[in-house]
Amino acid sequence: MRLSELGQAIRGARRAHGLTQAQLAKTAGISRETLNLLESGLVRDLGIRKVLAVLEALGLAMTMEFASRPRRPDYLRMACTSASTSFKTNLTEDELARALITGKVPVQKRAHIRALLDEAPAPLLRNLAEDARKWMKPGKLENNLHKLAEAVGATRRVEEWPKIV
Repeated sequence: MRLSELGQAIRGARRAHGLTQAQLAKTAGISRETLNLLESGLVRDLGIRKVLAVLEALGLAMTMEFASRPRRPDYLRMACTSASTSFKTNLTEDELARALITGKVPVQKRAHIRALLDEAPAPLLRNLAEDARKWMKPGKLENNLHKLAEAVGATRRVEEWPKIV
């Protein structure tokens, strides 16, 4: 489970309990800003104790089990690998996820994002988009992809995006 998926589950449970972010954050002993970042999938690093405190405040528990079925390919990881092949530094999964969620290009990764958008195979982009849609509201991903493409000067025509994603 990715932090973005955990954040969505926490947001849903918080809303189901009728709690505000401030109320839950106070109960769990974390800042409202940290909770907001967790729910949005944008938190960079969060200790397990803090996550467990939030879950406990919501009456939830985290369990671990062996996977019973083969895992689906990790398109986020594959996209990062594809975007990083020609560069000394790598585009990380966190950087790419954050870019897709916010529509903002990570610092010093403009070339990586451009290579991904212009050169990655359409099926990889389509599957990456399918995964990323689960992390945000409908229509947000498409807007963010257009922002990223414009910011990096991607040459793949904008009209092609609906066919790809």
